[in-house]
Amino acid sequence: PKLAAMSILKLPKELREGALVEDFQNSLRGQLIRPGDDDYDSVRKIWNAMIDKRPALIARCLGVSDVINSVNFARDNNLLVSVRGGGHNVAGISICDGGLMIDLSLMKGVRVDPANRTARAEPGVTWGDLDRETQAFGMITPGGIISTTGIAGLTLGGGVGWLVRKHGLTCDNLLSADVVTAEGKLITASATQNADLFWGLRGGGVTLELSPPLSTACIPTATCWAECCSIPGTKARDLLRFYRDFMPSAPEDLGVYAGLLTAPDGQPVAGLIVCYSGPLEKGDEVIRPLREFSPPMADLVGEIPHLAMQTMLDGAFPAGNQNYWKSTFLTELSDKAIDILIDCASRVTSPLSAVVLEYYGGASSRVGETETAFPHRRAQYDLGILAQWASPAESEQHVKWARDTFDAIQQFSSGNYLFNFLGLPDDQKIDQVRAAFGQNYPRLVELKNKYDPTNFFRLNPNIKPTV
Repeated sequence: PKLAAMSILKLPKELREGALVEDFQNSLRGQLIRPGDDDYDSVRKIWNAMIDKRPALIARCLGVSDVINSVNFARDNNLLVSVRGGGHNVAGISICDGGLMIDLSLMKGVRVDPANRTARAEPGVTWGDLDRETQAFGMITPGGIISTTGIAGLTLGGGVGWLVRKHGLTCDNLLSADVVTAEGKLITASATQNADLFWGLRGGGVTLELSPPLSTACIPTATCWAECCSIPGTKARDLLRFYRDFMPSAPEDLGVYAGLLTAPDGQPVAGLIVCYSGPLEKGDEVIRPLREFSPPMADLVGEIPHLAMQTMLDGAFPAGNQNYWKSTFLTELSDKAIDILIDCASRVTSPLSAVVLEYYGGASSRVGETETAFPHRRAQYDLGILAQWASPAESEQHVKWARDTFDAIQQFSSGNYLFNFLGLPDDQKIDQVRAAFGQNYPRLVELKNKYDPTNFFRLNPNIKPTV
């Protein structure tokens, strides 16, 4: 009750004592939730339990009119705003203290057009939701690797996953977006309408506007080859060197993630997770070098539906755990860099934590660095330092491990950062935000000046307007 009262007190006096909130509630087709309501705590929770904030109001939107009314209400009453789609962002930017949380998670409509190979989806849709609909027609949209991730945040931040080497980033497959601006206007952004904003939405969109339905391209595919194998941690160095040498010449149909993690029995292991989406009859041949490199401790390989591939890692990142991530692109995966990563992984403080390497290249690198707001087209390796644990009482030691690992590898960092992997807002310094957008940062400032000059949408790795 005390915490609920504190959230309410952050509202302006006229909202606490007047009828404006009631009028706002009556304007919504969805529900307006306040501290003290029975479902307040369950609705405000997001994937990362490390983020524990209490909005003064939560607008659970059911349609675009609710979104527009929520934006207008917040702007007219000078309220801090956060926007929730899937609620999976590790930095917790989808929730705020004392302001209005615009919750889009109930907007889950999906329409697939199999003739034109497109899908149109609302912002509460997760990748699991979208995959189920597109797979009914033997198609898929390149997305993330965790099915509970929201499509909107991942797409607008770039979007990498199993198919990035063959079909590019998720934002490269975006066709159009309906957008509610800070002025409460609904506009469409595409290659032919508001093309400047469409450029910015593809990789920098979370900083700009609130996006209801997205339209994206679909790719015919129903089944892939997959492998998940692990070897003892004593062979981790050899595995990472093999990964480094093998991937540059690997076919673009092959996506491979490498990780240093802890086995269920507490032993350190090194592992590869593989997704091959080319001709199935060639799958065994393509994957064979990975299997023959070293007899694995565990080997799960074969043909599986993409729906199964997309959910393979869900259990490793469940909702309700504490998460603190650091990330950077590496200039090279040298022997010394590998040794540093292995040493840091050996000091891990939680068996749930991991060090993960993603190799890109391929289709994502054939898009020009300024063709979309996502600039990291020549980067090959993205390093994820993923600290995860269960008890809030242990936070200090696990956060320290992630930060120490990040600091140790800085000599090999390109100084660039993946937008969706930026850490907690307190960690987001202006130079990191600039680096996340590289040479596209000035153009994004111009878009911010045009579409959000008051910085209404500011709970994000923020690009501040200059007007």
